[in-house]
Amino acid sequence: MKLPIVAYGDPVLRQKTVEIDEDYPKLKELIHNMYETMYAANGVGIAAPQIGLPIRLFVIDASPFGEDDEDGPGDPTAKDFKRVFINPIMVDENGEKWAFSEGCLSIPQINEEVSRHKNVTINYLDENFEEQEEELTGLAARVVQHEYDHIEGKLFIDKLGPLKKAMLKGKLDAISKGMVRVAYKMSFPQLKKKR
Repeated sequence: MKLPIVAYGDPVLRQKTVEIDEDYPKLKELIHNMYETMYAANGVGIAAPQIGLPIRLFVIDASPFGEDDEDGPGDPTAKDFKRVFINPIMVDENGEKWAFSEGCLSIPQINEEVSRHKNVTINYLDENFEEQEEELTGLAARVVQHEYDHIEGKLFIDKLGPLKKAMLKGKLDAISKGMVRVAYKMSFPQLKKKR
């Protein structure tokens, strides 16, 4: 089932999330629905706060970044990179920072250059609640950092300078009021208040 994606301005996107256990209600169904929602919106990752749940869970399928396109070869770190991250802990972020244009399903139609570390080490539970620890690099590491930020109550726009943030204020206000057209289902905080 495709779920509505929470838009910028909703307080759930700024909450620090809580850990879950194997008894979390309908977890397998939730994970399936998160993937379905992400694919329907042409995303490569989605975190639970983006569907209104303040829990430490995100899913990623970065394989589109691994495919070659007209701009050149894809990033091999992203090829076949599909994972479920439950209760993740960022162990380390290192390596030279590099800029890349990022967007977010909760902040549609805004893409900005964001600098992030090239490498990460992350510890997490997979969908079978088996502990994993991975060292990632390149776009796989970037997508993990972006989604990890979501479960820490942070957004990619928080990494922009004050001038850039000021320039985006009007667009961000419009998104929170539902004054944006997207090809996927969204939930807008300002529209919820009026009901």
